[in-house]
This record gives sequence, structure tokens and C-alpha cells, in this order.
Amino acid sequence: MRGYFGIGIEGASKPFNVGTLFRSAHAFGASFAFTVDADFRDERANVADTSRASEQMPYYHFPDHDHLFLPDGCRMVGVELTPDAIELPSFKHPSRAAYILGPERGNLSQEMQDQCDFIIKIPMSFCVNVAIAANIVMYDRLISLGRFAPRPVRAGAPTEPKPEAFYGGWISRTRDKRKADPEKFRQAPPPDYSVIDGTLDDDDD
Repeated sequence: MRGYFGIGIEGASKPFNVGTLFRSAHAFGASFAFTVDADFRDERANVADTSRASEQMPYYHFPDHDHLFLPDGCRMVGVELTPDAIELPSFKHPSRAAYILGPERGNLSQEMQDQCDFIIKIPMSFCVNVAIAANIVMYDRLISLGRFAPRPVRAGAPTEPKPEAFYGGWISRTRDKRKADPEKFRQAPPPDYSVIDGTLDDDDD
């Protein structure tokens, strides 16, 4: 799967939720995890993070939204139940994305929402645990951007094989131009710069 993603939580206060989120992020192949304005004990989060995700991928703690920074070209995607949020099944995931979820008993701050390129929501009747919501988002990204065999029409296993990866050939703009006008790129032999008594040969004038 091309691209990369990171996932984080704003205002976290329950270490077990953070540990579970980080463990899931590690399992889904996240490139990094982060917290913003979090208040929890790291050692308690490690109880839930049995894979020691923080030792396997970068983890960043930002004191507030003003100090949050992302890699160049990375799009911020907020996960929040707002009236105008994009429903997750209809959302096209950016190839480079950082997903941010709100705290356990609250919402993404308005300041954080303003920093997001997109706001998405999981279509459901009421909120679920923040770690569960993160798992749903990461799973949706996996099935949307990953390479899997197509689902069959009837119930059961796929009937078609997984599509093979296609890699394009080597591209050289100079080579293509040379083919179009070979005479333009034909080179004459270099002159003889041998020096005799500090001067060039007469043939080199």
C-alpha cells in the first residue's frame, strides 16, 4: 500500500485507551502516532500496549494544537460527529494522512478542527470508545487503499485472484527527445587539447 499515515488523539486522559490505540496503529502499519494536549501516565499506557508500539514506530507528544506539525504534504483528517462531516464509507483517504480523534469524554476542539483538511464521521447512532473509532478508521483505510481480491457477488470467499502489482518502465525525457530528433543530440568528437610549448596545436584552432 502506497503512502503513509499517522494517528493521534487530542486531550487524552485515559492511558489504557491511548495504549490500545497505539497498539492498533502498530498492527495496521501506521508510520507514527501522536498525542496533543494529553494528560496520562505513560507507564499505565504500556499495560494496554502489549506490542510496545512506541518502541517500534515514532511517537510524538505535542503540548497543544499550536505546536502540532506534520510532514510536508501530509493531510490532517479529523474524526468527529459534526453535521457537515464526510461519512467514512464515502471518503477518499489521502495517500499521506494524519488522523486525529477527540478525547474520551469530549470533542475535537474547534482550533483542531480548523487545522484539519477534512472532517469525517463514522455513521452510527452514538459515539463509541475512541480506540474503537480509531480501529474503524484505520480498517477503512486498509480496505480502501490496500490490494485485495474483489468481494464476490455471493457470500463466501473471493472467486477472483488479487490483482498483480504493475510497475511502469523506466522513463527518460532526454531519451525520448533524442528519438524524436537524433541529429539534434548527435555530438561531434571533442577537440585535441594537447599542449606543445604552452600553445595549442595548429589543428586545434
